[in-house]
Amino acid sequence: MEIEEYVVIRKYKQSDCKDLSELFYNTVHSINAKDYTKEQLNAWATGRVDLTEWNKSLLEHYSIVAVKDEVIVGFGDIDKTGYLDRLYVHKNYQNQGIATAICNELEQAFDGIKITTHASVTAQPFFIGRGYKVVKEQQVVREGIALTNYLMEK
Repeated sequence: MEIEEYVVIRKYKQSDCKDLSELFYNTVHSINAKDYTKEQLNAWATGRVDLTEWNKSLLEHYSIVAVKDEVIVGFGDIDKTGYLDRLYVHKNYQNQGIATAICNELEQAFDGIKITTHASVTAQPFFIGRGYKVVKEQQVVREGIALTNYLMEK
């Protein structure tokens, strides 16, 4: 599954989990900083991911990673109901088509099923550009802190 000559999309492996948790933390704290306060970022990505739970979730879902030069540059997962759970691209590899390639693969794996996601303020324009519609704006509470996101579907 090559998207470009330099990025390969492959299935998630258990040995990826720690790297994905670090990519998640670093991406949230840099890319999402323009739309969320420091307090919100710390509540969303605490740096204390339960790797056992994350691994279990990623193994239960259809989970894929994007790799460039042996570095994981992005990942995403979708469950059997069509809920697109996570979609993150490394802070140093933004705007290179990686999120698009991951999303294409996830959506194609569940072709014909309505896909839903909870998109951050930062990610909402990306999903709108892919034809998703906002069902509702909502507040989710993490660590006692409210964060705005959008229930979206395609």
